[in-house]
Amino acid sequence: MKILWLSHLVPYPPKGGVLQRSYNLVHEISKHHDLTLLAFIQPALIKSRLSSMDAGLEEAYQHLSKYCESVVFIDIPCEHTKFGKYQLALKSLFTADPYTINWLKSDAMRTAISDIKNKSDFDLVHFDTISLAPYIDEFPKVAKALDHHNIESHMMLRRVANERNLLKKFYYYLEGKKLYRYEKKVCSQFDLHLTCSLLDAERLNGIDATLNIEEIPNGVDVDYFVPQPENEIAKHLIFAGSLNWYPNKDAMLFFINEIWPLLKKEMSGITMNIVGTSPSAELLKLTSDDPGLKLHGFVDDVREYISSASIYVCPIRDGGGTKLKILDSFAMGMATVAHPIACEGIDVEDGVNVLLASTPDEFVEKILLLIKNKELRNSLGKNARQTAIKKYAYTAIGENLSNQYLRIVEAI
Repeated sequence: MKILWLSHLVPYPPKGGVLQRSYNLVHEISKHHDLTLLAFIQPALIKSRLSSMDAGLEEAYQHLSKYCESVVFIDIPCEHTKFGKYQLALKSLFTADPYTINWLKSDAMRTAISDIKNKSDFDLVHFDTISLAPYIDEFPKVAKALDHHNIESHMMLRRVANERNLLKKFYYYLEGKKLYRYEKKVCSQFDLHLTCSLLDAERLNGIDATLNIEEIPNGVDVDYFVPQPENEIAKHLIFAGSLNWYPNKDAMLFFINEIWPLLKKEMSGITMNIVGTSPSAELLKLTSDDPGLKLHGFVDDVREYISSASIYVCPIRDGGGTKLKILDSFAMGMATVAHPIACEGIDVEDGVNVLLASTPDEFVEKILLLIKNKELRNSLGKNARQTAIKKYAYTAIGENLSNQYLRIVEAI
């Protein structure tokens, strides 16, 4: 089959969250079908992970061209001016469509779509996020699949509940309600919906019970992320995730301000690595004042940081979708202590492949238990690794996605 893949980001390199899902699905689908990629450029992702914009885009183009017949990158209009995103956010207060949808509206993308349609007839178009739905009218007679990395309206409305700033709370509420209306209006126009978990499938089904929904879970490269127990340092913790994404930032502020002081009182000599691109000034200040905390920016290979720890700590209590950092930890056979929200959509069992904690006291209790009990650490890590292999290896996920594509194309 010929597939056109519309992406809200350049899916390379596969380092961190959404990039891992997008890259690995592109890679796997290219094994089964002819793929054409049209991708928007998010400068922050390129700059934080590659040497420079120009060199980074060239490296991404060369790498992705190994899997795709054609690769085209498109600029995002609001990224051209210093305050473009803020101006668009303000403008979106007065538009029917939410900011999340207005963000990727682009004449250049429409021109690129028109050009590519003139060169090839596609059997299916993959929309990699609902922010790309404005281009659905370009494909009236082609099978269309929409990938939901999160259920955007649910994630935004959950953010309202956790936001203390009243102006932000109001803005997020309006955005969430607009997103809900938009999802309800446009989702029925897609032939297939892909969610990261059964939980997200239930949430999407609550918006429109008539949708054709299939779970295509987030996965992990189990041949890349492998256990390295020989590197383990006693009483050493790790968290890894992009620190400019609000659930990760919130998680680390929660950990440093509420969990860490209690933990240090109970056990001396404990240390923590926090790894992630674009840490805020607040996080930099908090960690600079404590020799037990080490804050790293983006690192090229997170495995050495994960493997050096004895426990992976994930106190994420906001956001949506499934957290790839949990799957990375599982694949590396790490003993993991996590908030239940951090594990949403992942096949976890408390006390078997993870220890769950919600409050600061619970986190301290579970972390100390694991520090003192090597047998439990090993058991959790072994079971976590098996979970990653059996349920979240990308090869099987890619085959399933390919079969779902074939099914809807044949049905049209």
